[in-house]
Amino acid sequence: MYSGKTLCLKSIENGFAEINFDNQSGSVNVFNQETLADLHQALSILANATDIRGLLLSSSKSVFVVGADITEFSSMFAASKEDFLKGAQHANSLFSQIEDMPFPSVAAINGFALGGGFEICLACDCRLISSTAAIGLPETGLGILPGWGGTVRLPRLVGYATAVQWVTSGNQQKPEAALAAGAVDGVVAPEALRDESLKLLAELADGSRDYQARRTQKLSALAEAPEEVTGLSENFQAMIQSKVGVHYPAPLKVVELMTTAASADRDEAIRLENLAFYEISQTPQARAMVGLFLNDQAITKRARGYAATLSEKPAPVSLAGVIGAGIMGGGIAYQNAVRGYAVAMKDIADSALDLGMQEASKLLSKSVKRGKLSEEGAAQIMAKITPTLDDAAIADCDMVVEAVVELESVKKQVLPSVEAQLASTAIIASNTSTISINRLAESLERPENFCGMHFFNPVHAMKLVEVIRGEKTSDKTIAAVCNYALGLGKKPIVVNDCPGFLVNRVLFAMTFGLEILLKEGADFQQVDKVMEAWGLPMGPAYLMDVIGIDTIIHCYSSMIEGLPERYIKGDNWPTETIHNTGRLGQKNGLGYYRYELNEKGKPAKLVDPDTVALLESIAGPAHQIAAEEIVDRLLISMAMEMVRCLEEGIVSSPAEADMALIYGVGFPAFRGGICRWMDEEGLQSIVERGDKYAHLSKLYRPTEKLRKMAANGDSFFSSV
Repeated sequence: MYSGKTLCLKSIENGFAEINFDNQSGSVNVFNQETLADLHQALSILANATDIRGLLLSSSKSVFVVGADITEFSSMFAASKEDFLKGAQHANSLFSQIEDMPFPSVAAINGFALGGGFEICLACDCRLISSTAAIGLPETGLGILPGWGGTVRLPRLVGYATAVQWVTSGNQQKPEAALAAGAVDGVVAPEALRDESLKLLAELADGSRDYQARRTQKLSALAEAPEEVTGLSENFQAMIQSKVGVHYPAPLKVVELMTTAASADRDEAIRLENLAFYEISQTPQARAMVGLFLNDQAITKRARGYAATLSEKPAPVSLAGVIGAGIMGGGIAYQNAVRGYAVAMKDIADSALDLGMQEASKLLSKSVKRGKLSEEGAAQIMAKITPTLDDAAIADCDMVVEAVVELESVKKQVLPSVEAQLASTAIIASNTSTISINRLAESLERPENFCGMHFFNPVHAMKLVEVIRGEKTSDKTIAAVCNYALGLGKKPIVVNDCPGFLVNRVLFAMTFGLEILLKEGADFQQVDKVMEAWGLPMGPAYLMDVIGIDTIIHCYSSMIEGLPERYIKGDNWPTETIHNTGRLGQKNGLGYYRYELNEKGKPAKLVDPDTVALLESIAGPAHQIAAEEIVDRLLISMAMEMVRCLEEGIVSSPAEADMALIYGVGFPAFRGGICRWMDEEGLQSIVERGDKYAHLSKLYRPTEKLRKMAANGDSFFSSV
């Protein structure tokens, strides 16, 4: 009847028609403009047909439809309000057409049906789902809300409370939960899905199963009493605010919308949804979080692309090695094992090996306690780690991560001895946060097979791995290490060698800004509170305690030595003064704060009068500073250093720069990254604020290229 590039309409048995989603230009079905155009054509044909008894919606892919094509969001967000609403109304009119057909419809959900993919299923009279599939409306995770009837049809099927919970959380729902809620009408085995869906459609078509009553329900206001909806709405708002605060407006907008639309009929509720969808799409959070999603796809594609450019592809890792056990080495070994790699963990001391194995065992035990892993599964994973004191045990490793103590002299002794044990094709990566890869490579006979691989602590929780390219690192090595990092479930970002690499270089620009502030008498507790309210997971003083004051001082020396024109240490710097009194942060319970174990056995942060007195001896009694100045003093130095990293080619793109901070230090997702934040603030404003504080430190001084970008009205991201 109709064949497009994304779907086809065909006549099947018993007078039924079938719309089958089968995207010819990709591995999954998505709702893009082409799909909507094909759907419009198919529905126009159906509207004029006189002999159709029922409609089946199906998919020929392993998924049903995974949602909207997010790459099209930039043009959608840039559209005028009139054009935006016109587009939303068009998509909604297509789904309402399905709902209003003079014959019944059934969706056969064979795989993921998410976002618009689930919304079109909601427009059908009934839904059957494969036992291996999942449904959901994940839009709030992108800073937006469902815009094609999801907030309208779902509550009329499952009730207000369940619908609000599903939409505000954005969580995927398994078949059993979907059936219990009433979102689907049955769960069937994958191989029986089509037959059972056609059987259900026949029952609807011949009248043995009623669907008109449900249509009436879906076209009407919610059944719940207005006062009940209002009470639930207040509870949801309080819960959301306590959980995500004010920085993520989409969930609160969903509650507001679904509460207002509860008393409306379908068409009015859809109109309200269109308006709310437009309003939320214009927020900086929506731009940031959609941009974050696209950036995440871009960095993964780039990481995979290093291998694609080679004539000879890197071989998969058959045996990994970790040199240096302890907590960090144990964490890396655990990550290898849990992702299916056999790994030899080598050290020179049994005590270190024991500590490494304990770290892996502790992480696996947590998974068992949470029900994510069986005891047998944990034992199988643990068996993939071979602790050893024997050099020969690493001889067959094709990928080795060196994770010994962060001292250049030690690493330069260890690396050549490791290289001597390995085949000439084996790759060595040094897990270092500050030491020059170029200098470490000087100790090796095959520097082309060597690079940095900076894991962030704790290894199992932090997504980022900086892959540091040295001057002699080969493209094949970079490709192999990126593939390996992806296999570990990490997000590899390739950076060029420089002091601090990318993340620490930019992070320490912020902590240097803190040192200057505290020298002027700022209150470190106020600074932490302001920056946490701004969105950082922890304030800078608290962060330094978590990292370790001794580690910070060690890294400072690397930055001061490597970039002396900007990283200049004054006398009596606060963190150095704290370190000189033996305070190491959380590791010994004393840093900027004092730490005591709470009832969960985790270090609780407490105010320490001794620290306050210590800082007063440097800068006098602490005084309060305007929150805006605190943000600028810490963020502008950070931003300017990231600009320099981009201009110097340390990192290749703003997308990689932003994702490195998102995944490496927990830069707030709703800000989208430091480059996205600069765009939102306006580059001219960033330049002016940099100039305002440039007399304090060259870290604040804008570059000439940034000045030109600002003067031209440019941005780092020309679209979403």
